[in-house]
Amino acid sequence: MYNYVNDINELVHTIIMLYYSKCNIAVDATLGNGHDTDFLASFFNKVYSFDIQKSSTDNYLAKNKNNVIVIHDSHINLELYIKEEIDVIVYNLGYLPGSSKEVTTKSDSTLTSIKIALKLLIPGGILLAVMYPGHMEGKKESETIVKFASKLSKKAFGVMLHTFINRDNAPQLLIIEKNFN
Repeated sequence: MYNYVNDINELVHTIIMLYYSKCNIAVDATLGNGHDTDFLASFFNKVYSFDIQKSSTDNYLAKNKNNVIVIHDSHINLELYIKEEIDVIVYNLGYLPGSSKEVTTKSDSTLTSIKIALKLLIPGGILLAVMYPGHMEGKKESETIVKFASKLSKKAFGVMLHTFINRDNAPQLLIIEKNFN
């Protein structure tokens, strides 16, 4: 189909592989089916992976990966579990495909989590958030997060938004990179 303009989640993985050489601590803020956690676990020494749905955490725990810490809790509680600086954090927002659309990430808690994550990022660390404005909460969430990110200091953070402009309600990839200084 396309090489670059393809799956936005593959773009997340490609960005991490191409531009990120430190592979110490990563966070998957939204475990879901575990695809991002699997990817991160193959590159990073330690991965923290969060989800509020017990089925997601139980399914992933069955994989028994030594370098993944699975946490059945909201990403709003990052600081309760992570006491070290992180290199990369990934969010894949919205609801779990094939599951209840009533259980979804929420704009307020996601925004709080992102603010915490930015404090935990090492200098040069990166936050990647895939947002889905195709449903009501997803639209509110992406608007809230983009508004926040657009006001971040350009001296402290580089912020970029990728989206498909020829598709209705297309997913968006927000990237926030912390300055090295």
